Amino acid sequence: MKRLAVARLWHEGNSFSPVPTTAESFRAGEWLTGEAAADFHGGAATEGGAAVAFLQDYPDWRGEFLRCAAASPAGPLSSGLFEAIRDEIARGLSGRSWDGVYLSLHGALLAPGVASPEVDLLRAVRGVIGDTPLAVSFDLHANLDPAIAGLVDVAVGYKTHPHIDMFETGAKALALLAATVAGEIRPVCAIAKAGCILPSINMRTDRGPMAEIAGLARGFASRGGLLDASVFGGFTYGDVAHAGAAAMALADGDRAAARTAADDLAARLYARRDDFFITLPTPEVGLERALVSPPGLVAVLDGADNPFSGGIADTPALFAALLAAKPEAPAVFAFFHDPGVVAEAHRLGVGGRLACDLGGRLTADYGAAVAVSARIERLTDGRFVNRGPMQTNLPIALGRTAVLAVERISVIVTEIAWPANDPAYFELHGIDLAATRLLCVKAKNHFRAAFGALCAAIIDVDAPGPACLDFTKLPFRNAPL
Repeated sequence: MKRLAVARLWHEGNSFSPVPTTAESFRAGEWLTGEAAADFHGGAATEGGAAVAFLQDYPDWRGEFLRCAAASPAGPLSSGLFEAIRDEIARGLSGRSWDGVYLSLHGALLAPGVASPEVDLLRAVRGVIGDTPLAVSFDLHANLDPAIAGLVDVAVGYKTHPHIDMFETGAKALALLAATVAGEIRPVCAIAKAGCILPSINMRTDRGPMAEIAGLARGFASRGGLLDASVFGGFTYGDVAHAGAAAMALADGDRAAARTAADDLAARLYARRDDFFITLPTPEVGLERALVSPPGLVAVLDGADNPFSGGIADTPALFAALLAAKPEAPAVFAFFHDPGVVAEAHRLGVGGRLACDLGGRLTADYGAAVAVSARIERLTDGRFVNRGPMQTNLPIALGRTAVLAVERISVIVTEIAWPANDPAYFELHGIDLAATRLLCVKAKNHFRAAFGALCAAIIDVDAPGPACLDFTKLPFRNAPL
């Protein structure tokens, strides 16, 4: 019986977020080990779900889930937290015999005093397991440090944005790991930086420059001797020396082939770099366009405060513009992260009235708070299960939530900042999307995975926020701009 160790550290750090990522952030997201981790991911379209499926499909393997930790993107991990998670994973691996190890990583960690957390983690793991085959998966928005290539046997990245292939990525990494253990392949990895930092708003893989380069990577992966090829847009808001776009290739025993493929794809990313930069309308102009769009549901997306880009769900610009527009048709605003407002709404109960400020709670850097008088429409426990194409069947916990009626607008307020990217999010809050005309959401490309087919139009706008479109306005110190 072969033995597999599975561990996970999935977090995307925004250097410009005022919200630190703490141990509580992980406990509110994913902080599991053993059977609890397997149960959480079983049947879900995630890397963890792929690990559960692998162990079901490979009866000659027995697996153990070590620390599995994931939190919504935010600021850097609090001091000492990364080291504690790293050391826990290393302890779980030590003193035992493993045939293979699989790590589900994001690739954009930020930790105080640690220049390259993924490299640090992989070195710690490698120091414990020696030559045991090690497989790793990465998000398409990883800021890959080239040193990773020398520390892993198998490495695979997401191929889609929106990320609807998390399960497939984990499954491929594990299948290649099993083939390595069986002696069927001898994988070698190469990583090449593209030498540019790109905005993620124009990084979807169904259209535009990233779609074309991702298509080339698929062609590269079909070449003889190549096991996988991945392109990475990088995470724009991570201020680290290894920030930016990259390419990674995995070859069967041929390091030169891996290097050639990675260098070629990275060069193509650099050659197309200018094509990734676009302009967007202001919230006011975006709302004007939305209100004259064809009949049906129209979404206006504020990517600068998208929680999956490290947004804080607290910037007020889009909401203020929506109030000023005074829409006559049913409108929904999703969402503000404000535990205090939620607590007061739950104290008052459905039907109660609440005077409060929305937005601008954490910082006034992105605009002043908006004072409102609201009626409490709905209260929830914040729990639902994703049913859209991204992270399908993954259980989500928003903490308690409230829906406030502000004039003709239904405003969702939550205790935990998690994006509104799934139809089940709105079902939880009693929102009938078929009867809604205007849906204003703190979201970006991942929203399109489930809502592209539901919306008559989707309009991205440019507003102030920690994940703003013009990232050159942000105070970078380390990234190679």
